[in-house]
Amino acid sequence: MSSDREAIKARFLDRHGLGAARRQPLTGDASTRAYERLYPADGPSLIFMDQPPKAETAPCPPQATVEERRALGFNAAYRLASGRVDAFVACARYLKDQGLSAPEIVAFDAGAGLAVLEDLGDGLFAQEIADGHDEGPLYDAAIDALVVLHAAAPPPAMLGGEDAAWPLLSYDQLALTMASDLFVDWLPKLRPGFAPDAAALVAWEAVWTPIRSQAEAEAEVFCHRDYHAENLIWLPTRLGPARVGLIDFQDAVKAHRVWDLSMLLHDARRQVTPEREAVALERYLAAHPGLDRGKFLSDYHALGALNVARIIGIFARLVVRDGKPKYEGFLPRLWGYLDSCIADPALGPLKDWFDAHVPAEARR
Repeated sequence: MSSDREAIKARFLDRHGLGAARRQPLTGDASTRAYERLYPADGPSLIFMDQPPKAETAPCPPQATVEERRALGFNAAYRLASGRVDAFVACARYLKDQGLSAPEIVAFDAGAGLAVLEDLGDGLFAQEIADGHDEGPLYDAAIDALVVLHAAAPPPAMLGGEDAAWPLLSYDQLALTMASDLFVDWLPKLRPGFAPDAAALVAWEAVWTPIRSQAEAEAEVFCHRDYHAENLIWLPTRLGPARVGLIDFQDAVKAHRVWDLSMLLHDARRQVTPEREAVALERYLAAHPGLDRGKFLSDYHALGALNVARIIGIFARLVVRDGKPKYEGFLPRLWGYLDSCIADPALGPLKDWFDAHVPAEARR
């Protein structure tokens, strides 16, 4: 880290009475953000978020055209927040307004890309389960948190307030097309036996177009977008859905209700069994008696297939482009999820495409 950036951070902490706090760097995620745990002389520990401005391409302006988004770069086209601190603050405030456990914002400077947050602890669902905690109550609570979020009135187009306003944009055709195309763009580079020709790519577009159109048309709820066991923190001293600590939600969009369910139940990094998936879906459906069960499950399988194909493409890119071979080890689990989704009879054309164009040796 440059000395200039460190000086900016030190001045920010001084302004907010935290200059003397002990600072402990935390293991980073795969983003341009960095985190530290702060230990003030008095009071509980805190989390210090550092997102250097302009470390990523620009986010999407609300009124940008498709052509303008493509010209701005991947984040604008795909409707990612570019790590912006004001996006995190606005989303955190919205989630807390729904009674959910996003971190309290202690201090922030959006222009500097810095924030101090409530410390929700280290009890990530994935680690809690690995340490022997019964996964049932955790997944039940995670479903209940989505029930609360989806029961809210339609989310506003603009989140936050004057000091941290952020648009909640829809997961639209362009973003969904980029998501599905990650599969055909990157898996052939990892699995040369999979080499879709021009006709196969035309057919790929044809099978996904109606699925993406429906997803955009029914984009009605606040979607965390990365809702899985390594972004959920167990808070057993809180009550009900508030036992689920939420982090890494700054890329939120307005999306179809099944998207976060797929993120939770098609978890790339830990196996969610068919039995656990079935219990979770039944719990969600029981809380929404007005939903058409058949349509809901069909949508879940269709967008689940898109989501899993997207993640397969991302992981292929991480292996091939970024030299991170560990992600190849997650692919068999993802193929299992994908096969389960496309077994839905309503997705016959999609299953036919995979059977015709993706050889067995590429499905590993």
